[in-house]
Amino acid sequence: MPSVFVAKSESLQSWASDVGLTAHVYKLGLGEEGDEAGLAAALDAQAHAGRRDWQVLAVQEASEGAEEEALVRRAAGKETLVDPLYYPQIRRAPGIFKVKLLNVENHYMVREALEGQQIKRIKITPAHIAAYLLRLATG
Repeated sequence: MPSVFVAKSESLQSWASDVGLTAHVYKLGLGEEGDEAGLAAALDAQAHAGRRDWQVLAVQEASEGAEEEALVRRAAGKETLVDPLYYPQIRRAPGIFKVKLLNVENHYMVREALEGQQIKRIKITPAHIAAYLLRLATG
């Protein structure tokens, strides 16, 4: 069964920060390995985006017949997809998003309001960003 995942690479985030993108770049993808370690090892083995230090932050089981292209397109409706042709450093790697922390924070505040909880500001962590991207991609 395929799995939707969100991963990050420290070296990719450092490079993105240096070139003026943002330090918050994450990979959204679809993989066959069901666990985080297997997905990270697959990304490292293919040197995805020229990096070998991938960490998978969140994994969710995908529906049967899900396609990575459709998931990425859906998430790209809210967040900026990094153009792999414009930045040759990422070596045509698909599914890399530039995430705005304000969008993530607003997402969590609206969720709390809709659930009837007291609205409070939270400190956004990579786990929050991963859950946010998974919700955008899978609905």
